[in-house]
Amino acid sequence: MILALLLAQGIADAAERADWEGVRALLERGADAGAAQVDGMTALHWAAYHDGADVAARLLKAGAKAGAANAYGVAPLSLACENGGEAMVRLLLEAGASPETALPGGETALMTAARTGRVGPVKALLDRGARTDARDDRGQTALHWAAAEGHAAAAELLLKAGADARVRLKSGFTPLLLAARNGKAEAVRVLLKAGASPSEALESKARGRGMARNGTGALLLAVENGHFELAMELVRAGADPNDVRSGFAPLHALTWVRKPHRGDGEDGQPAPRGSGTLTSLEFARALVKAGADVNLAPSIREAGAGRLSTEGATPFLLAARRADLPYMKVLAELGADPLRPNKDGCTPLMTAAGIGTLAPTEEAGTEEEALEAVAYLLERGADVNAVDRNGETAMHGAAYKSLPRMVRLLAAKGATIEVWNRKNRHGWTPLLIAEGFRPGNFKPSFETIAAIHEAMRAAGLTPPPPTPRPDPATLRKGYEDGK
Repeated sequence: MILALLLAQGIADAAERADWEGVRALLERGADAGAAQVDGMTALHWAAYHDGADVAARLLKAGAKAGAANAYGVAPLSLACENGGEAMVRLLLEAGASPETALPGGETALMTAARTGRVGPVKALLDRGARTDARDDRGQTALHWAAAEGHAAAAELLLKAGADARVRLKSGFTPLLLAARNGKAEAVRVLLKAGASPSEALESKARGRGMARNGTGALLLAVENGHFELAMELVRAGADPNDVRSGFAPLHALTWVRKPHRGDGEDGQPAPRGSGTLTSLEFARALVKAGADVNLAPSIREAGAGRLSTEGATPFLLAARRADLPYMKVLAELGADPLRPNKDGCTPLMTAAGIGTLAPTEEAGTEEEALEAVAYLLERGADVNAVDRNGETAMHGAAYKSLPRMVRLLAAKGATIEVWNRKNRHGWTPLLIAEGFRPGNFKPSFETIAAIHEAMRAAGLTPPPPTPRPDPATLRKGYEDGK
């Protein structure tokens, strides 16, 4: 009766349950070894899925086809490579499965084996002549998979078999760049030993939101993802600690790695989890010791509506932009100039006060942190009345970032109303900015308005009535036309 039930359920159903005794009994009764379920899964598929090499051998001997694909185009060899069972992979290959077996998306069995990282299946496929240069629909090779997942031994086998470490994806990533981004130090070492350059950088014509910048090297990818020990390995291997091909050097990148923006917008990302025991500040010291220029100011201009221009921006200025006082102090200790402005004449004090802010409540640097950073800069001799080429002052910054306590601090520290109560190149005073004449967030900040009114009255001026605002679309167009 049990056997009758098994016959009714079928050999593939028994294999799905890993009921190997049932499978053997059905084979002895003459069941079709290649019988498939509705989705095309055969007993051999399930044997590969469960890594049952012994029963797979019985099925093959009974007539099961090693290369039979199910309704989704998946063959037993792909499932065997997913499991990483060398005996099963070799059995299927010996039974006629093609070493070029692939999934519908182009992922070959060798890519699957490289992704899972078990060297046995990788070696078995290479022994059967599997192509190392095959690409899936996204252009990835087996070496890309091994490097990205950090499977150093698999990567080494692929390289010895002739895999090309220089192959780029459409995104511009090479195997080394993938390994560096993911913090896979052993894979990086294998690739460097095989001749990959520690200076490799992204090169791609494809652009889009969220894509890394062209010119971003392996070193910067490691830094931006918090892999500081790996980053120092790359420096020791020859990567330039002052590489600015992307527009920024590693010391600049530490500013947003240490203190990402807080919001849920394009720049609002959590801090990277990273790897290793080297802290970001220890890394900064090590990088400077290795030759990083603490006052490096790239000439590439990255700016936009309401954004701080990065042309001529030092790491210290960008650290001040995020009110990262601990990093500012380390940079100053290492020789950074705490007063050096960017190409627009915007000083670290002005950025710490809020210049460049588009989303006051979402960007890095709380009001308390900003106040501490500004107080530190004032102690270092920063000019509270400096005016940049856009006609903006630290008081404009306090208005952009909606920081009423900053307004009061600047006024108490000598900010002169004749200097700050002027229109910038867009026609906005700090009061107008607080009222909503600004890029990004157009909401008025009533607390900041009140603080500016206090400063005006203290200086003997009567605050003007609120200025009627145009609709946001008109305001945005006017800003962009004047940039």
